Amino acid sequence: MFWPPSERTVGEAYLRDDYDIEGDLAAAAGLADLLISRFSSPQTLLRLALLMRTLPRDDHVIEMEPAGTGAGGLTPSGDTHSKERDAEVIRYHYDVGNDFYALWLDARMVYSCAYFPEGTEDLDAAQTAKLEHICRKLRLQPGERLLDIGCGWGGLILYAAQHYGVLATGITLSEAQATLARERIRAAGLEARVQVQVRDYRDLAGERFDKIASVGMFEHVGRAHLQQYVAQVYTLLKPGGLFLNHGIVIAEKTVSPSPLERLAGLIWREKTFMQQYVFPDGELVYTHEVLAHAERLGFETRDIESLREHYALTLQHWVRRLEARHAAVVASVGETGYRIWRFYMSGCVWAFNTGRIGLSQMLFSKPDARGRSGLPLSRADLYRSSSDDQ
Repeated sequence: MFWPPSERTVGEAYLRDDYDIEGDLAAAAGLADLLISRFSSPQTLLRLALLMRTLPRDDHVIEMEPAGTGAGGLTPSGDTHSKERDAEVIRYHYDVGNDFYALWLDARMVYSCAYFPEGTEDLDAAQTAKLEHICRKLRLQPGERLLDIGCGWGGLILYAAQHYGVLATGITLSEAQATLARERIRAAGLEARVQVQVRDYRDLAGERFDKIASVGMFEHVGRAHLQQYVAQVYTLLKPGGLFLNHGIVIAEKTVSPSPLERLAGLIWREKTFMQQYVFPDGELVYTHEVLAHAERLGFETRDIESLREHYALTLQHWVRRLEARHAAVVASVGETGYRIWRFYMSGCVWAFNTGRIGLSQMLFSKPDARGRSGLPLSRADLYRSSSDDQ
């Protein structure tokens, strides 16, 4: 059942319904981690291995289910992070169906870490607060050109155009996302100011933007392509412009793998559960790696904010909403699809809460020829109340 011993086999056993967990799945992940940490000696590991071999064996292959769930996982083709392969893996994750994501995301369908100023906000309020927080950090002004790399269903570009008067362009590799985003743009009457393109960021040439945002996208870039990604943003950004990069990172001080995990990693070299079933080719990097590439190119680091706890809260909202709509989710992606998403998001709650991974929101300026950043001397403007604008 749990052989070879890894988080992937534990997850796959859950997908097959070999076992079930009632209540808080994230708390169960913490219990599993505690138990694994206790197996430290070779004798204990051997005894555990023998016991695990006595568990019921299930050779059932997880099959694909209706509605393009990708329930059997994906083995992408081509070179890792080539344009063609990136398009394939993005379609795998994001083209599951807009109706599926609408079941558990907020009304704007913002699929990234929300912002909880007080910690008591509901999901819709927290996602709106996140969009406002980003717009303030970018110091958006009417008439400026904003680029959103990995724009999803258009939440940020629509908000920025409506509340800050910018001319916004969003790019995505998902046709499903682009279709719904364009519908929302038309419904808002913003076709003249907001556009969405199905386009790879590497294919943008000859364009210049005053401000650029990348929210929950650079996890798909990969360490080997990180310098190219930052260099492309630098080229696209006008002198005096600002770039906000928001994404999941590896914690600088990560917990060392247990002896059991190290042994399993040496013997069975396999993809993680997330790589196989959720984010093929996804790869996290350290915050300092992004900073080093950015500053080497000429960016100036102006602000770094950790939103780790905010992502744990966001995921808790998503899991509760997913569980509350169980029947509708199963109708959309099947029971296996439901279990993939519940296991994945619950595991991420635990990973963020325990500091295994983090969320860094980084703001960079591209000084103009005279060294001007275009930023105020303090961060006070980020935290003004809405009444201050009236």
